[in-house]
This record gives sequence, C-alpha cells and structure tokens, in this order.
Amino acid sequence: MADLYVFADEAGNFDFSRKPGATLWFILTTVTMDNCAVGDRILSLKRDLAWRGLHLDSELHAAEDPQAVRDEVFKVLATGGYRIDTTLLYKPKAQPHLQSERDLYKMAWFLHFKYVAPQIITPKDRLLVAASSLGTKKKRARFWSAVKDVVLQVSPSFSHRVAFWSTTSEPCLQVADYCSWAIQRKWEKSDTRSYDLIKHLIQSEYDVWSTGTTLYY
Repeated sequence: MADLYVFADEAGNFDFSRKPGATLWFILTTVTMDNCAVGDRILSLKRDLAWRGLHLDSELHAAEDPQAVRDEVFKVLATGGYRIDTTLLYKPKAQPHLQSERDLYKMAWFLHFKYVAPQIITPKDRLLVAASSLGTKKKRARFWSAVKDVVLQVSPSFSHRVAFWSTTSEPCLQVADYCSWAIQRKWEKSDTRSYDLIKHLIQSEYDVWSTGTTLYY
C-alpha cells in the first residue's frame, strides 16, 4: 500500500468568446508524487528568495512572479520527484452544451483522470487529490463536487479524499501552478522557454479535440 498525492491546477478562463483576455485553451494539469519533498524544496527556496529580497509576497504564482523568481523556481522543479500530466481543451471547439464553467471543468477532470488514475494508482493505494480553490464559496462547492464525483467514478484506489485548498496554503499546489503556467505558455503563446525545463517530467499531454475541425465561435 502506498500514499499518493495529486495536486491540480487549471490554466485558462471560462470566457467562451474571442474578446481580449479570453483564453483559447482550458488546461488541467496535475502533478503526482508519493511524497511532498518538492514542496519542501519550494518552501526552502521561498525563504532563500526572501533573504535575497527577490520575493516577499504571500505565495509563488507563475503568472505574476518576476522572471528572476521564475528562473529560480524552475531550477527546483527541473530536479523532479513527481510526474506531470495535462489535458487540453481548445475552447472554440467546445460544443454549445459544454460552454459553461461547470460542464467544461467536469469534462476536463473526467477525461484527464480517466486516463491518469490507472497509470498512477493501484486498488491498494490511498489517494489524496488537492485542487486549487476557485471563486466564491458557492462556486468552490460546485467544483469540489465535480472533482469528487470524477474521482469516485474512475479511481481504482480503495481510499481517496478530495480537498480544495488555496494555493497559498500548500506549496505543492504552487508546483502545479508553475507547471500549468509553463504548459499554457506553450499552447497559448508558442513560448516554450519554461516548458522545455520541465518537459522531461511530462508523462501525458492530451489535446482532447486535436482531430476536430468544427469551431463554434
């Protein structure tokens, strides 16, 4: 029996339009590990960055951190100790009935975890899935319910728990945030600078509608 940890983060928004600021992709990324040593290394780095005056904010957040901080974080992340899996949905290919935040979110989780769970978990394992909390209390409850339903459906483990935590509270969620951001930069901006530093840890990168040609907006 083993204890496994899956930390998840999403990149992209739920704006189904071509307006400025609307992302083309919704991306779900998980990092899986059998211990949280990489989170300990991130906490140690954060203290070191504070001593150096490079990072004095409450959390590491890839989209907002200066490049000098990102460089240091990716040095830690590149050392490994975890696996990365990511599922990508090109939103303009989402059929109208999927163009809502709950439906797209749950579909991403179902397709992602249906593939990933059998790769990482045996029936004898215990599983903790922790996702970054999103939005209002009511919205968080809907998302938590969606993730819990998916894990219940597809996880082969005999025991599992689903948690929704703030990224600030858990350094391994900050690991997931950084990995998700790097993958998003590749797919949204064709910028692989950060992606190239962690690509050796990516075990799956699934573009759900890669063969589809119909655009709905």
